Amino acid sequence: MTDRSIHQAEMSVGAGQRSVGPLARLPRALHPGAWWLWALGLATAASHTTNPLPLGLLVAVAALVVVRRRGEAPWALAFRMYLVLGAVIVAMRVVFRIVFGGGQGEHVLIRLPEIPLPAWAAGIRLFGPVAAEQLLGGFYDGLRLATMLVCLGAANALANPKRLLKAVPGALYAVGTAVVVALSVAPQLVESVLRVRRARRLRGASGRGVRALRGIALPVLADALDRSLALAAAMDSRGYGRTPAVPAGQRAVTGALVLGGLVGVCAGTYGLLDATGPGYLGLPMLLVGLSTAVTGMLLAGRRVRRSRYRPDHWRGAELLVAGCGVGAAALTVLAGSVDPELLYPPVSPLTWPELTPLVLLAVLVAAAPAWLAPPPALARPAAARDAGPPPAPRAPVGAAPAGGAGHPTSSSHAQGGPS
Repeated sequence: MTDRSIHQAEMSVGAGQRSVGPLARLPRALHPGAWWLWALGLATAASHTTNPLPLGLLVAVAALVVVRRRGEAPWALAFRMYLVLGAVIVAMRVVFRIVFGGGQGEHVLIRLPEIPLPAWAAGIRLFGPVAAEQLLGGFYDGLRLATMLVCLGAANALANPKRLLKAVPGALYAVGTAVVVALSVAPQLVESVLRVRRARRLRGASGRGVRALRGIALPVLADALDRSLALAAAMDSRGYGRTPAVPAGQRAVTGALVLGGLVGVCAGTYGLLDATGPGYLGLPMLLVGLSTAVTGMLLAGRRVRRSRYRPDHWRGAELLVAGCGVGAAALTVLAGSVDPELLYPPVSPLTWPELTPLVLLAVLVAAAPAWLAPPPALARPAAARDAGPPPAPRAPVGAAPAGGAGHPTSSSHAQGGPS
């Protein structure tokens, strides 16, 4: 090997060491529980306001984090469907206000013919005058529900539902399996639709819209049935749902503890929300219910034996992402206690929505995981995919060719020196 080839090898090793230095962010998959806590925090923040400005910013934040931190798995393609479903929810709420009224307003936009109803349907109106106030009220309600749905869709696009099953407690393993399978339905459906549409384009099918629905729906339905049968067979072969024999008395005690604890949690929550109730019905009942339910779950989890391969650990990035969601929810609740009229802008009289510094801070905290979370582990970087296949390695100077024949200089030395 010549000096030039040795220098090139040292340069490549040095570049590789720089790329994995202490300041580099190594790609890895984040714990799915961190993404769900972040998304639940955003959904909690969205549930505490009807102001369209913070709601629109939360949708933009969820889209930003998904674009920057989603992987190449099938469930990562389902976020667009949640956006479309959110838009449909907003449109349905506005149409509902037009059809069934929803209150009078001063700014009448259009007058539709009202359909008379019998006396027993008093209080319900079909069509009639359409005011700007009622349309705006429907838009606010629909946007809040759509934002909560989009936040949960972001968690579904970022978190691996199969890895989430490993974090479920043993007592809830059967329920967690059903929940994970249910969460995987939407991503798998999107993947099936994309695959069927790609196959139709390869076959030269040019139908779009309603005309193409028949050619897409039947293959997607058949694919869903095949996937469900394959999943059921795979789960049965791996022993899902099978538990060892447990005495009837132990099952009754465990069920009674879990159900009693959940009833205590409900009663304690009601006591905290109702200020007129007795004192023991609030926080003490909530703590007793939580402890009882946790005890029942621990007893039930003993009969579920499972092994873990590569358990998911909580590291600094997971704590930061989960803390961003909790912080966004806490800041929004605090902003509601300081300026409640700005989080719930009135529709009568019509007023322009405004943002508060606390709400802006909550949005910035919610957007932090786009940079704090590690990048996802992709099968191949985007730049490499765009550049095409990697070039073939060049043989160093002085090396033997691939065919096995030696270099002329080495062959002459083998024969005893140059002639």
